[in-house]
Amino acid sequence: CELVGQIVSIHVYPERIDFVANDSVVASHGRSFGSNHTHYDWQHYIPLIERKPGALRNGAPFNELPEPLLRLRRLLLKREGGDRIMAKILAVVPRSGLEAVLVSVDLVLESGNLSVEHVENVLNRLKQTPQPEQVQTLLALSEAPLADPERYDCLRSEASHA
Repeated sequence: CELVGQIVSIHVYPERIDFVANDSVVASHGRSFGSNHTHYDWQHYIPLIERKPGALRNGAPFNELPEPLLRLRRLLLKREGGDRIMAKILAVVPRSGLEAVLVSVDLVLESGNLSVEHVENVLNRLKQTPQPEQVQTLLALSEAPLADPERYDCLRSEASHA
């Protein structure tokens, strides 16, 4: 989307076609030798739907979404503002990766809470590193720590006088 109106070179190979702008490959597609075939990569359109989420409703590239995303799109487009939510979820794909987003969308669909925040929350929980194992040590506490909110209030009032 950001290259509209700019000069782009096309490099044709036996198995693929590469689109090059500013000396870097910006898109690569497998070749199709049949006639009248159109192939889309829906991920190329993510910047567009961030600006115009209504394109999700009838946009041909979005008919080729993976199954979990298609199910989520069907459910969200029944709601008012669902296209914006779906656009935000698809915008997470470049940052987090498609596989991680698909797993989190599956989990979100099972829970029934369809929101961007829920998908991002599940993604973050999937990325979390496990807690480290407990280390064996000979150190021991001589005094157990006590929760003393009154001491905290006393310290807080001293700080306000300073």
